[in-house]
Amino acid sequence: MNNWSWSYIGEIMPQILQGLWITIQATIYGSLVSFALGLVWAMALRSPTRWVTWPVSVFVEFIRNTPLLVQLFFLFFVLPGWGLTFAPLTTGVIGLGLHYSTYTSEVYRAGIDGVPPGQWEAATALNLPRRRTWIAVILPQAFRRVVPALGNYVIAMFKDTPLLAGITVADMLFQANSISATTFDYLEPITVVGILFVVISYPTSLLLRALERRLVR
Repeated sequence: MNNWSWSYIGEIMPQILQGLWITIQATIYGSLVSFALGLVWAMALRSPTRWVTWPVSVFVEFIRNTPLLVQLFFLFFVLPGWGLTFAPLTTGVIGLGLHYSTYTSEVYRAGIDGVPPGQWEAATALNLPRRRTWIAVILPQAFRRVVPALGNYVIAMFKDTPLLAGITVADMLFQANSISATTFDYLEPITVVGILFVVISYPTSLLLRALERRLVR
């Protein structure tokens, strides 16, 4: 059984922290992609045109019902055969963003549906153009309702970033595995990675709860 070594942790921390920075980048950029695409899917699914809603609905359900790791492998290993090659981190960001956009779209839908009907009626009474109604009236109120839920998906995405190690993204898990493969000591690297996930995820979840209480008032 391995013995815990604080000096060993001191030696490996710089490399683990490099992986943490990659993990944070993947989460931030992946979240931005998921927020943008999620809104696109939500708006498309509200279209009165079936030729818009049907393919978007099929695409969203397909992405939701296939594993994220399979999607990452497809983007990283299959697309290059069709002439589409991206750097590992870019592939990870696209994969995370695309996958989670199908869930954020549902969050947006719930937020939009939660806007009181009177707001739509007031905009119509003021003869506001449809685009202006969405931008100035509906979406600001919907965003206020969905911020906590979107934050929860950011945390979920953060905890899914270890899957990126499977496509050679040098995140925390990748760095820990690289260290362990060299030293044959897995205890400290893997434990430190787990602790860092807890240290970042738990306080963030508490902040989101506080934000939710503030927005609900």
